[in-house]
Amino acid sequence: MGPGLYSEIGKKARDLLYKDYLTDQKFTVTTYTSTGVAITASGTKKTEFIFGEIQSQLKKKNITVDVKANSESNLLTTVTVDELATPGLKTIFSFVVPDQRSGKVELQYLHDYAGVNTSIGLTANPIVNISSVFGTKAFAVGADVSFDTASGNFTKYNAGLSVTNADLIAALTLNNKGDSLSGSYYHLVSPLSSTAVGAEITHSFSSNENTLTFGMQHALDPLTTVKARFNNYGKASALIQHEWRPKSFFTISGEVDTKAIEKSSKVGLSLVLKP
Repeated sequence: MGPGLYSEIGKKARDLLYKDYLTDQKFTVTTYTSTGVAITASGTKKTEFIFGEIQSQLKKKNITVDVKANSESNLLTTVTVDELATPGLKTIFSFVVPDQRSGKVELQYLHDYAGVNTSIGLTANPIVNISSVFGTKAFAVGADVSFDTASGNFTKYNAGLSVTNADLIAALTLNNKGDSLSGSYYHLVSPLSSTAVGAEITHSFSSNENTLTFGMQHALDPLTTVKARFNNYGKASALIQHEWRPKSFFTISGEVDTKAIEKSSKVGLSLVLKP
């Protein structure tokens, strides 16, 4: 019931406006072995290139081990330990082979009035990231900072706040080292039909440009959802997603630039299969 982590500030509006929209072709299938290991294979076609990935996940008590390999010959291993030493504390250790500088340790702590996430690279001169949120489920304020110990410079510093009530969530964030200011809102119009509307406006101080995006979603039935969005540059997108069996989704989405319809139309497909 606490404020959560910094990444959750404005998340409802971002999910409404950007989640599940795609212009590629993606196929994902998950299966489980008799010992409880989850194996997920996915392939994504982007223009003329095909990107593949296979992931295995093993959960035992409070420990989760993820091993992910992709078509670029990278192997990512992540070990997560929940409730380590104290309730609400999560420890995450990750590294990528063959990148010897990719090792990282991350700590997440959730409290009724705070959420803290810290990470540090396992190198001689690591990048240190600290993000924290303080408040309640109704009001939260936080910051996200990264410091490069090798150069002695801050590589990231963001700040944000959110206000939440029963059906409305508003957020304000300062990003890109203070260069952009974003405001967003999410309004649940009808819980029965999952009808919601949202918007996000971003102002860039360096370019003095504004980007405004509107979006909505509506459930045609308990298994089928439609979404649409439009921004001030004339780009319109829409998708329809159908859960044709539990945890298995088929999604088709499209994007068009209304200022150049004959040149810019794109279509994306996604199929997710889970037992």
